[in-house]
Amino acid sequence: MNNYDVTVIGAGIVGLGTAYKLLEKDSSLRICIIEKEERVAAHQTGHNSGVIHSGIYYKPGSLKAENCITGYRMLLDFCDENNIAYDICGKIIVATTEKELKPLQTLFERGQSNGLDGVKYISADEIKETEPYAKGIKGILVPQTGIVDYKAVSGKIAGIISLKSAEIKFNEEVQSVKANGNEVYVTTKTNRYSSKVVVACAGLYSDKIAAMTNDKINFRIIPFRGEYYKLNESAKHLVKNLIYPVPDPEFPFLGVHFTRRIDGMIEAGPNAVLAFKKEGYEKSDFNTNEFIETLSYKGFHKVAAKFWKTGFYEFRRSFSKKEFVKSLQKLIPDIKESDISKGGSGVRAQACDVNGNLTDDFLFIENERVINVCNAPSPAATSAFSIGKTISEKAFLKIN
Repeated sequence: MNNYDVTVIGAGIVGLGTAYKLLEKDSSLRICIIEKEERVAAHQTGHNSGVIHSGIYYKPGSLKAENCITGYRMLLDFCDENNIAYDICGKIIVATTEKELKPLQTLFERGQSNGLDGVKYISADEIKETEPYAKGIKGILVPQTGIVDYKAVSGKIAGIISLKSAEIKFNEEVQSVKANGNEVYVTTKTNRYSSKVVVACAGLYSDKIAAMTNDKINFRIIPFRGEYYKLNESAKHLVKNLIYPVPDPEFPFLGVHFTRRIDGMIEAGPNAVLAFKKEGYEKSDFNTNEFIETLSYKGFHKVAAKFWKTGFYEFRRSFSKKEFVKSLQKLIPDIKESDISKGGSGVRAQACDVNGNLTDDFLFIENERVINVCNAPSPAATSAFSIGKTISEKAFLKIN
């Protein structure tokens, strides 16, 4: 038996950030981080677009807004202290039709409510001044937005906490979590761990882990694959920094956009297509049991009924480079199929309740000894230290 004060399930940036904040509060804590892969940041953390989000998209007072604003500053401070490269390059959100002006206004008002100084409207001419190849009728300049390598951030956190009293156990897949009195037992294929508190940051499998200690879980994780293209060297001049569309307010995704990475690569994407496997990074990836679970879930039936047109379009765009480029041409008319090549992909863990509502905010579910991070999509990476601080405070109440 391996005994600890806290066991964290998952070595993505939220799990690592939680361990970091726990040790910041009490450096003597014995912490175990259980990770089923052979490295940290193997899934959502290591497959996102590397954007440091400002907080402009999120409803004032929501967990996303509060944690993004607070976590933003914590993230930059951590990068400064540890010499991790980042660039606060700003971004523009571009309206290309009259229909998009009202949701653009909503974003502007949210930015103001969330305390983002310097956020301003820009005209069609000012869009051109900021991004010479972009085209729109009106936009918003968000100077706070930046870029960073979240794998580098995660690796640094892992190194710091490993030098303290945290142990990261790789290649350990959780099979059960059981609370018994003042202890919680986590069993993997090869070991058993005992601790006073368990914090589950299990990403794509957060529903499975949460159900191990709570039979009233009323959500499932629906996996959505986001596919990227990258701009070829000859086309990189088309994008200076970050160019985003106005997102569909009915759909919890930001739409395909252009992002300059910290290494200089420029990505276009992602789309949002249903994955046939929770870790289905390729179109051909398929897991029969996981796919059947998704198809048989009542909440998914309602999502499919509501968004079937969008879903069909996303599948078509996934298999058609021509369709993908058409959506990119809304923002940059000059871009051509020959300008882009296949890039990477990521899978977003999206919580969905039994009524077919796609959870728009962060979701934490806890009982006496277990804290589950059940929905932590974007901007969770930006928010990781703030989420970790919140969870660590909850954990200390349970420990003591």
